[in-house]
Amino acid sequence: MVLKNRIWQILLQPLPLIITFVLLQLFVSLLYLHFTFDEAMWEYIGRNWFRNGLTPYAGGVDNKSPLIYVLFGLSDKLFGVNYFFPRIVGTFCQSLGIFFVYKIAKHLTNKQAGVLSVTVYGLSLLWKSTDGIDVSLTQTYAVTFIIISFYCSITALKGKDFFIAGLIAGLGFGFRFSAGFGIAAIGIFVLRKNVGFGVLFFTGVITIIFVQTILLHLAGISFSDFLTYAFTDNFGSDSITDRNFSWRAASFVHGFFYSELVLFYPFIIAYFFINKKIDLLSTWLICEFIGINILSMYATAHFKNLLPAFSLMSGIAISYLVQTYKVPLKPTILIIWITFFPKILDPLVGLKKLILPVSLNSEKYCEPPFQQDDFAEKELGLWIKTNTTEQQKVFIAGHGAEAQAYSERQSPTIYFNITPTKIAQERLFQDLSTNHPFMIAVPLFPEYNQYVNENIRSFINDLVAKNYVFKTCMYGYNIYMLKK
Repeated sequence: MVLKNRIWQILLQPLPLIITFVLLQLFVSLLYLHFTFDEAMWEYIGRNWFRNGLTPYAGGVDNKSPLIYVLFGLSDKLFGVNYFFPRIVGTFCQSLGIFFVYKIAKHLTNKQAGVLSVTVYGLSLLWKSTDGIDVSLTQTYAVTFIIISFYCSITALKGKDFFIAGLIAGLGFGFRFSAGFGIAAIGIFVLRKNVGFGVLFFTGVITIIFVQTILLHLAGISFSDFLTYAFTDNFGSDSITDRNFSWRAASFVHGFFYSELVLFYPFIIAYFFINKKIDLLSTWLICEFIGINILSMYATAHFKNLLPAFSLMSGIAISYLVQTYKVPLKPTILIIWITFFPKILDPLVGLKKLILPVSLNSEKYCEPPFQQDDFAEKELGLWIKTNTTEQQKVFIAGHGAEAQAYSERQSPTIYFNITPTKIAQERLFQDLSTNHPFMIAVPLFPEYNQYVNENIRSFINDLVAKNYVFKTCMYGYNIYMLKK
C-alpha cells in the first residue's frame, strides 16, 4: 500500500514526474550503445573543429547549424570519442522543455492539466516514431527554446519580457531553421495582443540571429558556406528534399497515421470542440504542421515539433473531460501511461549486450550475404585507428560516418559522408583526385549500391583501380592501400 501511494505521488506531482522522465530518457538513450548516424557526423565535424582547427564546412559538411558542432566538439575535447555527453546534455535540455510544458498548461488552465500534459509529452518524446532514442538532435534544442519562448510570451507583462521571449526563440532558430514556424505562431499571438509588443518580440529574434552571425564570422566560418551547405544545397536536384509526389504522400500517411501520433487525434478533436475557436495552441499546431509539410521529408525526428502543441491540447482536453464528466483521475492517468508508453526494444537489446557482450567476427561480414551492422562499423573504425597513423587520411565510401568517427582519422574530403548533389559530387571528385588518402574502405553490403549513385561509385572504383592495392576485408568493407 505504501509503495502504491508513492507511485501515485510520483504520477500526480510535477517534480517527481519530470524526474521520472529524466530517468526514462537516460535509460532509452544511453542504452543505445553506438553513435546514431547524425551523431557520428557531428562528432567527426566537431572533433575536426576543436582538435584540428578545421571549422564546420571546411572540415566536414552536414546540413546543420554550427551550434550542434560546438556541443560535439566540446564533448570530444572533454571525453574523447563518445556519445554519452551529448545525450545527457540533450536529456536535460529536453526535460527543461517538459517542465515548461507543465508551466504553460498550468498557466492556461490548472495544475491537473499541467500534470496530464507533462505525462503525454514526456511519454511521446520516447516513441520510436518521434526518434525518442536520439535526444541529442538539433530538434531537442530548437523545440525546447520555442516552448520556453511560448511561456515567456503568454506570461509577459512588459515590453522587455517580449524582447526576451524573442531572444529565446532566436536561439531555437539558431539550432534549426524549422524553428521559424514556431516563431511565426508566437509572433501571431503577440501581434494580436499588441503590435508594439510584436515588434519587440521580432526585434529580439533578429538580435540573436545577428549576434550568431557575428560569432560565425569570428569563428572563421564563411557565411556563404553556411548558407550553401546548411540551407540552399538541401533543395534542388538530388538533394535530401528531392522526392516525388508518391514518396511524399506515402511518407505523410506513414508518419501521421501509421505511428503512435494517432493516439493524440481523439483528444485534439475534443479540444477543438471544447474550445470552438483557433487559439494560441491551435495556431502553434497549425504552424508546425505547415512547416513539416513544406519540408516534406517526414523524418521521425521532425514530428518532435508537433509534440508540445499536441500534448498541451490533449492534456487540457483530458482535464476538461475529467472535471466535466466526473471521470476518475487515477484510472485515466493509468490508461494514458499504458497506451502512450513507448514500445521500443533497443534499450533492452543494449542492456543485454552490456550484460552478455558478444565478440564480432570480422570474417562473417566479408561473406555473402553481406550485411551492414552498427557494431561492425564501430569495430571497423577502431581497426582503422590501430592500422593507421594520425597523419594518414582515410576515406570510407558510402555512409560510413560512424566508422569515420571511431577511427579518429581525417577524411581527404569535406564530403566524408557521401552527398549526391551536383556541388557535392564536384567537390568530392576534386578532393579525392588531388589528395589521395592513405586508405580507402569500400562497402560490400547492398545498401552501398542502393543509396550511393553510380557516378560516385564508378569514380571511386576507377580511383582504387589506378592508385591502390587490395589489403584485406574487414567488417564488410574491402580495404585498399595507396600504392607506394
